Amino acid sequence: MEKLTGLKAINTAVFISGTGNNLKNLIKFSKTKKNSISINLIISNTNKAKGLKYADQFKIKKKIFNFQNTIITEQNILALLKKEKIKFICLAGFMRILSKNFIKKFNGKIINIHPSLLPKYKGLDTHERAISNKDQFAGCTVHYVSAKLDSGKIIMQKQIKITREDNSTTLAKKVLKQELKLYPMAIMKILINL
Repeated sequence: MEKLTGLKAINTAVFISGTGNNLKNLIKFSKTKKNSISINLIISNTNKAKGLKYADQFKIKKKIFNFQNTIITEQNILALLKKEKIKFICLAGFMRILSKNFIKKFNGKIINIHPSLLPKYKGLDTHERAISNKDQFAGCTVHYVSAKLDSGKIIMQKQIKITREDNSTTLAKKVLKQELKLYPMAIMKILINL
């Protein structure tokens, strides 16, 4: 993988709704030598997101938005992103669908990680669905965000074998391990070309 030497790290916001495993991993990645992003802002749609603790731990600005009125909320988020000079967005377990208008404003600069081999199993319960369909493989996908759920152009995927012993919990752990490797790799891949 080409090293991003001499390039200024891109101001990045991470959007979360949950535990923040991928967020923590991206923060650690942003502090390595070959990083290409600087995480300046963490946005959540709920104050119950456990991942918000990493904002305090790593002294990163955080903001919680309730999405009661999506249009107004997105306008407020866009205003904040502009103020913080954010040029790139990583979704990491963010449980809201962003509007076409919002995505257009960040044309090609919003990516997401999803715990399945897209286009299979968009949405929730991906591991349960893979097991109940007796799939041989599961995995994760980093993709560009489009207005349709989990449907944007695929950047990279990582496949793992489902064993007979696997249940949705063990499979989720195995897939998460791969997510933590895949997300930084995908970021490096696309930011070289930005």
